[in-house]
Amino acid sequence: MTELGLVAWPPAPIKTERLVLREPEARDRSAVIELFTSPEVGTYIGGPRQRDEFERAVPDTPKRRPGLFVTGLDGAMIGIVTLERRDPQHPVHVRSGASEVELGYMFLPQAWGHGYAAEACSAALDWCAGALPGEPVVLTTQTANERSMRLAAKLGFTEVQRYEEWGAEQWFGMWSPVTPSD
Repeated sequence: MTELGLVAWPPAPIKTERLVLREPEARDRSAVIELFTSPEVGTYIGGPRQRDEFERAVPDTPKRRPGLFVTGLDGAMIGIVTLERRDPQHPVHVRSGASEVELGYMFLPQAWGHGYAAEACSAALDWCAGALPGEPVVLTTQTANERSMRLAAKLGFTEVQRYEEWGAEQWFGMWSPVTPSD
């Protein structure tokens, strides 16, 4: 059993037209450090982490955990996609008292604007729909994060509600797998 439920982890690497979603490896360490200490990446998630502290904290092989996919392009890490259970104590849910799967993502600034986040998140959502049939997936982003708002719409998330948290307006949306009608 994992945080995602009764899902075998890790899955085989997920390959898209240009990307591979896989577990972290030792070769990803410097990209993980760059991702979490980037001022641009940290803009809407509480700011970047302190580089020297983060370098000391990251092990030689970045931590593997259920729901974490490294997104690779030509063998190099360009970002991460996560599918994790939303804290059941969080005040915002699509099902009262539930802990839905929540999609998260972060990409290095040099990967922005090429459609990689949409491609990687779409592949992760497809995997989730197969691994957890019928499970809704939720996403939260600041409404000020225009790129993330566009990505949520492109992926097919629909707004559930907006709320204030961390001193900013948050957008909370839901995605459900499309099922053919009878």
